[in-house]
Amino acid sequence: MVTGPSLGEFEQVALLAILRLGENAYGVTIRAEITACTGRKPGPGALYTTLDRLEDKGLVSSRLGNPTPQRGGRAKRYFMLNSKGLAAITRAQRSYRRLLDGCELPGLNHA
Repeated sequence: MVTGPSLGEFEQVALLAILRLGENAYGVTIRAEITACTGRKPGPGALYTTLDRLEDKGLVSSRLGNPTPQRGGRAKRYFMLNSKGLAAITRAQRSYRRLLDGCELPGLNHA
């Protein structure tokens, strides 16, 4: 039985990127991390729609950094995984690992 919000595949990718980046998780770095780790190049609109949805679900929170001249006086929006988000991604990944257990996929070793 699922005890929390269900996560789509791209929501999981975004949550994992935020988790990997820690305090340096903002739009540009999240997109770069997703590209580096998955080869996918999400558009900014798709990413920010997903980040907003994750915030609406109560899985992440965001804060604005200080405005910088390099950004034309605009502030970066930083994202942080909260305990509900960590529980949701942990639950989703455990489910995937249970499904993978006993499967033989070419070129994939899993623990």
